[in-house]
Amino acid sequence: MKSGGKYSRKDFLKTIFLGSLMLPFLHYCGKKVKSLLLKITSTNHVLGHKLWAKDFPSFSEIIHTKYLIVGGGITGLSACRFLSVNNEQDYLLLEMENHLGGNSSNGQNSFSKFPLGAHYLPLPNKENIEIIDFLKECKICLGTEENGEPVLDEYQMTFPQQERLFYKNSWQNDVVPQRGISATTQQEFNRFFKLMDEFRIKKDSQGKYWFAIPVHDSSREDEVIKLEKIIFKDWLKENNYHSEELLWLLDYSCRDDFGLGIDYVSAWAGIHYFAGRKNNWSNKYKDQVFTWPEGNARLAKYFSKYTEGKHMPENLVFDVKINDNVEVLSFDNAQKKTIKIIADKVLFASPQFVNERIFNHKKASSFHYVPWLLTTITLKNEFGGDEELAWDNVIYGSSGLGYIYDQHQNLNQIIGEKVITHYKSFSTGDCKKARKKLYAMNETELKTLVLDDLKKAHPLIEDFILEMQFHKMGHAMIAPVPNQIFGEEAKSAKEPVEGKIFFAHSDLSGISIFEEAFYQGIRTAEQMIK
Repeated sequence: MKSGGKYSRKDFLKTIFLGSLMLPFLHYCGKKVKSLLLKITSTNHVLGHKLWAKDFPSFSEIIHTKYLIVGGGITGLSACRFLSVNNEQDYLLLEMENHLGGNSSNGQNSFSKFPLGAHYLPLPNKENIEIIDFLKECKICLGTEENGEPVLDEYQMTFPQQERLFYKNSWQNDVVPQRGISATTQQEFNRFFKLMDEFRIKKDSQGKYWFAIPVHDSSREDEVIKLEKIIFKDWLKENNYHSEELLWLLDYSCRDDFGLGIDYVSAWAGIHYFAGRKNNWSNKYKDQVFTWPEGNARLAKYFSKYTEGKHMPENLVFDVKINDNVEVLSFDNAQKKTIKIIADKVLFASPQFVNERIFNHKKASSFHYVPWLLTTITLKNEFGGDEELAWDNVIYGSSGLGYIYDQHQNLNQIIGEKVITHYKSFSTGDCKKARKKLYAMNETELKTLVLDDLKKAHPLIEDFILEMQFHKMGHAMIAPVPNQIFGEEAKSAKEPVEGKIFFAHSDLSGISIFEEAFYQGIRTAEQMIK
């Protein structure tokens, strides 16, 4: 289920029962995989951990630039675009990884591209004019009809079947549990989604939405702020929401967007998941999202023209000094040398757990970063048999978040192997401990973790697997725990230093979604050039 989703999306298709689901598997149950390739990738945390020691060589090169941007995720890329379209061409972008995109990155094998992070973009609100302009620039939005309806490239939107849920031993359309739920549960679903509809349009006395995208534009009235100080699960209990199916759906939704479930995120964040997206830009495409086999790496690629000749990969900034200008020391891991970059102003589009190592006075103790594991699995073409794999496939009661069928958007018939990507966030009160455990897990442990989850819906999946690639993301996303979004520490972390050093990242919004990173980049870049 994607942010702002409604209870009933389309007429439900005929449910596939477990008996018919198992028939195609029985034919192949005796075929064992002779060779199963397991491999692990991860973000470049080894280079990042060098910030602890800062044992780097003296600088051997000096570079001058007007604006320096540190961090090549969506925030940094958005800032580069803003500078360029505002006739500021003297800028340089540094990125620690060997590629751009941050959490909007991808991999590729012989059969498909696949995401290594974010994998879709919901339709923006009509108020998000800057994002709509970007979508037009990318030819995702092709224009506007006379009645105001956007003309969208349907080949870049989810094809049917968009999503399904494995619930009570069968697959059903949509991820809201449907078959066999009690009347009481049905009433709770209805009551909850009616309330979310009310929150979606609710505004304060100043005309501000209670729940806006970007979150910076949301109301700050006391009644709103109170919701950010309590746990979502406690708010649900206070409002008499108790049904197992509803609580599961809300927990899954929060883990899907925030990494942490209803036991940890704030009530404001939990409600924002459903109320932040207004569904007011398009009447025709309300329930679809933009997606690609490589996920949001496609969006990162659209930004790339603004970094041509202005991008230095595998660079780790480790020291900053302010004089008349800003002097930045960066270790070039590819060439094993240190570079001094002298800039008029610097924008740190890097997360706060990195910034705290560069700026000893900036602490990120209140920022909770959730570790994630992404597993891309290559399977024999026969996987699934006669059943139709949806784009998003979710398993009720699972500790994982289901899997994406990476070739779902392929216009050609899939005659080779199938590729899926399984997502798992580690929803826990101790993210640091979970992160250490994830980094310590070997291929066999990771395989068991993922397959135990998938076998709930696909008990014979192991017979079809050819390859599993595990991608570890230790600090995948910020989690909007109470006081994260409107708290003092986040506010302090946003403050510029002497009008020369600026900070922008989705973790400063408290919600790690494309729109927040996009707006962090453009708004902070605008502030920087004034």
